[in-house]
Amino acid sequence: MIKERNVQRAPFCEKLRVLIIIGLMKIEGGYIVKEKVQLHKDAFLQELEEFLKIPSVSAVEAHKDDVRKGAEWVAKSLENIGMEHVEIIETDGHPIVYGDWLHAEGRPTVLIYGHYDVQPPEPIELWETPPFEPVILDGKIFARGATDDKGQLFLHIKALELLKKEHGTLPVNVKFCIEGEEEIASPNLGPFIESNADKLTADAVLVSDTSFIEKGQPAICTSLRGALAMEVQVKTANSDLHSGAYGGAVPNAVHALVRLLDSLHQTDGKIAVEDFYEGVPEPTEQLRKEVAEIPFDEEEMKRELGLDALFGESGFTFHEQTGIRPTLEINGVSGGYQGEGIKTVIPKEASGKISCRLVGDQDPQRVYELIGKHLKKHKPTGAKVTTKQFIQAKPVVLDSQDPMIQRAADAYEKIYGVRPLFPKEGGSIPIVEVFARVLEAPVVLMGFGLPTENLHAPNEHFHLDNFEKGIETICEYLQSF
Repeated sequence: MIKERNVQRAPFCEKLRVLIIIGLMKIEGGYIVKEKVQLHKDAFLQELEEFLKIPSVSAVEAHKDDVRKGAEWVAKSLENIGMEHVEIIETDGHPIVYGDWLHAEGRPTVLIYGHYDVQPPEPIELWETPPFEPVILDGKIFARGATDDKGQLFLHIKALELLKKEHGTLPVNVKFCIEGEEEIASPNLGPFIESNADKLTADAVLVSDTSFIEKGQPAICTSLRGALAMEVQVKTANSDLHSGAYGGAVPNAVHALVRLLDSLHQTDGKIAVEDFYEGVPEPTEQLRKEVAEIPFDEEEMKRELGLDALFGESGFTFHEQTGIRPTLEINGVSGGYQGEGIKTVIPKEASGKISCRLVGDQDPQRVYELIGKHLKKHKPTGAKVTTKQFIQAKPVVLDSQDPMIQRAADAYEKIYGVRPLFPKEGGSIPIVEVFARVLEAPVVLMGFGLPTENLHAPNEHFHLDNFEKGIETICEYLQSF
């Protein structure tokens, strides 16, 4: 303890005293966290490897028991760091894990969301290491779920463990809501949140399931597009027909499907479905400015993707097209003979899969109905058209100037030395909109992945630099309260 002495200080001594006090304050804050992360890094990575070994693939029925093991692993980890009221909550699908610590009187409550389920590892043959046998190479940990989302979820568990061990308490109240169905569009978490709003109430929802712009450039995503996934099926005759005996005289299901799909867009990239843009806001000057701050090199993009040219809705930049404008994409087409060689038939049926990314006040159900109306209007002669809906999620827009988000930006800047940018994510995390709407709390998308880490692809990995700094940043954010 430093004792004060009642003496007149020279200006230099006074400055030195202030510097010492500032130094001690830094040791109490971020510096000591960095030291502790380094001290426990190997043990933390061993724990993460255990987590990554669990093949918790939610989309595959054969892995149902493995998904439960993932839930049990998360629950046990929360108990080990001192969380209370830890429970595995059953749903009609895979379980939700809840836990809390609510002893920081007068302090905010932060709800931490993540998911312990992972994508299927296929195609297995493209993995350089087995997907569920974690390997550390070149400063990265390779495994399915390493960055999406087990690795990023794990950062929060370890950050809270360090804070609690160091101080015997936590700087904020904490709740965990961890699901096992994010990779299959969270069918049961939405209803759970709706019916448990009081249990989950919080001042902010903290999510780490997004990426930096690039290595060294943090990002806080402030917009997620909504989603609609559907299939259109075209049927004509009651069987495939010989193209010599019937060709030129009967409707062809593949021809009809191709014409229908082509009718969905204008030549300038604009979507041709009547009223599709209903609810799409005109981008503000501030929004376009934030989007323009995201680095982009068109020539590099074309080289990287092996393209001669980019294509999209005219009048908008690449990042505007992929972040703040709606889309309608054809994801797959099937029909007719697909085997080796040739089979001269007129197909009786064909199908196409379509996905839309939505923005603003676009309603997925309304868009689905508009597309159905368009298909019916443009239906070729002799074709019977049906549609089937798979996924829908509403868009969400977050205020980049919200104090909870700006506080996160401060934490990134302190640890990484760079202020984060505020990109508009083209993809969807459907549950974010539900959290924001039901809990009426800001959602802070505080990701630590990199866009190059092969999430959803073979050789998924997570950079250990962000593993370490991620824990430090989360600690800094929570301590800032």
